[in-house]
Amino acid sequence: MLRKSFVLMVLGVAAVLAQTTPRTQSIRGTVLDPSGAVVPDATVTLKRGKNYISPPALTGEAGDFHFDAVPEGTYSLEVIREGFGLSVTPLRIGGRAMSPLRIELAIATISSEIAVGAADTVPVSTEAAENRDSATVDLSLLERVPIFDQDVLATMTVFLDPASLGAGGTQLIVNGMEVNNVGVTPSAIQEVRINQNPYSAEFARPGRGRLEIITRATASEYHGTFNFIFRDSVWNARDAFALVRAPEQRRIFEGSLTGPLGHSKSTSFLFSGERQEEDLEAVVFARGLSGEIRDNVPAPKRNTQISFRVAHRFSARHTDYWQYNDREFPSDNPGVGGVVMAEAGTHIRPVEREVIFNDQWTLSPKWLNQFQILIGREREETTSVSAAPKIVVQDAFTTGGGQMHLLRTENHAQGNDIASWSSGRHLVKVGVNLPDWSRRGVDDYSDFGGTFFFSSLAAYAAGQPYAFRQQQGSGHIVYWQKELGGFLQDDYKVSSNLSLSLGVRYNWQNYLRDNDNFAPRLAFAYAPHKGRKTVLRGGAGIFYDRTNAGPIADVLRYNGEVLRNILITNPTYPDPLLLTGALEAQPSDIVRFAPDIREPYSVQYSMGVEEQAAKRTTIAATYRGAVGIRNFRSRNVNAPLPPDYLVRPDPVLGVWRQIESSGRQLDNALDVTLRGDVTRYFSGVAQYTFSHSSNNTGGITWFPANQYDPTGEWSRSDLDQRHRFNLLGTLNSDKWLNLGIGLTLASGKPYTLTTGQDFYHTGLVNARPPGVPRNNLEGPGYADLDLRWSHDLHFNHAKREKGPVGTFAFDAFNVANRVNYVSYIGNLSSPFFGQAVASQPARRLQLTLRLKF
Repeated sequence: MLRKSFVLMVLGVAAVLAQTTPRTQSIRGTVLDPSGAVVPDATVTLKRGKNYISPPALTGEAGDFHFDAVPEGTYSLEVIREGFGLSVTPLRIGGRAMSPLRIELAIATISSEIAVGAADTVPVSTEAAENRDSATVDLSLLERVPIFDQDVLATMTVFLDPASLGAGGTQLIVNGMEVNNVGVTPSAIQEVRINQNPYSAEFARPGRGRLEIITRATASEYHGTFNFIFRDSVWNARDAFALVRAPEQRRIFEGSLTGPLGHSKSTSFLFSGERQEEDLEAVVFARGLSGEIRDNVPAPKRNTQISFRVAHRFSARHTDYWQYNDREFPSDNPGVGGVVMAEAGTHIRPVEREVIFNDQWTLSPKWLNQFQILIGREREETTSVSAAPKIVVQDAFTTGGGQMHLLRTENHAQGNDIASWSSGRHLVKVGVNLPDWSRRGVDDYSDFGGTFFFSSLAAYAAGQPYAFRQQQGSGHIVYWQKELGGFLQDDYKVSSNLSLSLGVRYNWQNYLRDNDNFAPRLAFAYAPHKGRKTVLRGGAGIFYDRTNAGPIADVLRYNGEVLRNILITNPTYPDPLLLTGALEAQPSDIVRFAPDIREPYSVQYSMGVEEQAAKRTTIAATYRGAVGIRNFRSRNVNAPLPPDYLVRPDPVLGVWRQIESSGRQLDNALDVTLRGDVTRYFSGVAQYTFSHSSNNTGGITWFPANQYDPTGEWSRSDLDQRHRFNLLGTLNSDKWLNLGIGLTLASGKPYTLTTGQDFYHTGLVNARPPGVPRNNLEGPGYADLDLRWSHDLHFNHAKREKGPVGTFAFDAFNVANRVNYVSYIGNLSSPFFGQAVASQPARRLQLTLRLKF
């Protein structure tokens, strides 16, 4: 009832506010190159936040452009022309007449600032999408900071909030559409954004739970980038858990090319491709009956990716493009390392292919419509190195076969249709999202050879496993996963110093039968002073989660018929009856959704202040809070009954995993973000977060220790880190000192002390000593400093800004060679109790050669 009332209030306020009619002005200007010559055919776009206000304009033969009848408010004017950097000009349209603009393009990104009708200019803004506690980097910065293997996503995800992620992980938005992968290679990425407009109704997840990618547009002239990246172990430090330095090498060939298709002036293309050849080794650190086991195991990877886009401009108001993406990325032994030995390894062979259609049409000066659809197919096959039965000695060693034989296929569609209407002080967006509409197939023959579980080395020596698992059946299922979303949002400029964003979103998915998932959103920004160097910003909203595909597949195949998953506690070892598969008389496990399951949701809220510290520098402090309601977790509702925990309620069934929405979570955080030109020589983004997160669930696949008493599970969440600091920027004092810096500091994550014994006879070994809470232990902190030195060589000095440019770069990752331990063992029965069995990579050096033209 509360949610429905909130929805009606939002729509009512939007309808009332829509009656206001503001004053308008014209925007005119000229685009020039660094020599002062005019630049024709440059694309000029007027935006409010991330939304187009009018059709993009092309500069004429005299480099001129104009936009008529623009209402007063805060905007940004973007100018793109191949061979030049992106120019972004913030505009504030007030009561005074506006003089013609003069915009000069250059190789590097220019962020000029022009105020109309005001004495000062400040980057802080009262627009809903211009919050300064976000992390935004463009291509210019991405090329100058240390990015390991050009993995832009991994570099930027440190700015995400783990507590804001859903069951499916980070929500990836590429060119406005939710997708499974970026599609293009790194040199075709134009911009990366995190936490832009955190309460937008357009997206299912909050700002710190999604990553937005803007890819490069096609161009009317030929331009290209080629990168060669090389790394060899002779330059690297030895892994802390390896006896010898592993002979590793990595080679990456990557690039992109854009230009006109043939001699056409209205059709252009963008090609990007990448080939990664990674000859890596996994480090095994385990302990068997004869003592310590340490080994380096080959774990090679290959990645081949291509993308081809053809764009056609029918007119200045109407453009389309078609894009084809193809990716194959096989790998060997991805799960080997730590206590997992080589013979328990697997081979993975994933393939992804997809076609994208994008249509953008300006129907009138007030209406813009964008339609996007993606049709894709994915195939992933996982097989074991060995077919032998698997042997798991908890937190000591894993040997035998990998017992993985799994084939997943997926034919899916994803898409958007979003209409934007701009009138007066209102920018209204309405749209339909199709996050996933897929036909999925699973052929699961995993664990057909069986797995023995031992609680300790002593139990293994005595031949006393606590459990044995084996699967039987056809293992084949085909099912449809359907997800749908819709939204309505109004960004309203109440006055020159106050803006509101009012919206509502609706989510639906087919398996939960939960049909009332309306999610209202509200945000505001207010500048209390005329100079507008201070902005107060806040908001609140509801965000729903989704199950993702994995749990749905579990429910369908673990029904006791398609795939019989059999658990025997305290079996005889080795029993020939088990190994021959004569288990038909044993009860089978099943997986079910709880009868009252609903989509989890969180209530997110925040309040902050943004301050203009210098002309191009802002600082923002934001308090964030969230309450997670109906969070996912699993529970065995057929577990042996107390007090002896020996007899199941239903002896015909084995484990009855019930997926529930009965968890909860509380999050509180304070973010301090510094952006811009901090000094004359340094620019970038730095963010410090102090946070605390508590919950009673570790996710949709997590089980409590005692299936009949989950009340004792409330504690620190698995991702709770009190302190996090991230910095990404560049230091430039002269033409030879071009230093990119990436720094991450964080306090330790929690882990749980367990007995390592199956006291409850459930096949789980997560029981804790009496009175010990979950996540009562904490690992050490994390520190990583990465540096990049680069230098540009211009091959045409006469046309320095337009000629080919070669770049030589040298990267050092984990410069201090700090050992950042991971995989801490809280099992009292393990020989590694209180220790780590793996670490993040030691210092690595990387060479990059780049050619741009």
